[in-house]
Amino acid sequence: MGHRAVPIALIALLAILHGQLWFGRGSVPMVANLRSQLSEQVTRNEQAQLSNNRLTAEVHDLKEGLEMVEEKARVELGMIKMNEIYVQIAR
Repeated sequence: MGHRAVPIALIALLAILHGQLWFGRGSVPMVANLRSQLSEQVTRNEQAQLSNNRLTAEVHDLKEGLEMVEEKARVELGMIKMNEIYVQIAR
């Protein structure tokens, strides 16, 4: 009777391990699902990074544009900022 218990225990252990492989926490379907979610998240992250890069470039362009407007206002119109004193040196 003891000789029959070993194969039965091994078969039961194999059944448990096989069940874990397909239905447990680290099961094949769950890993495939997580890989799919990871791939989608990587794509979303790449799109967000491209959007951030575009926005950064736009902010840079706007800042440069404002600096050019300020320079034109100073040179061509003689405008000054608040709390500044305009000094003109005649030669």
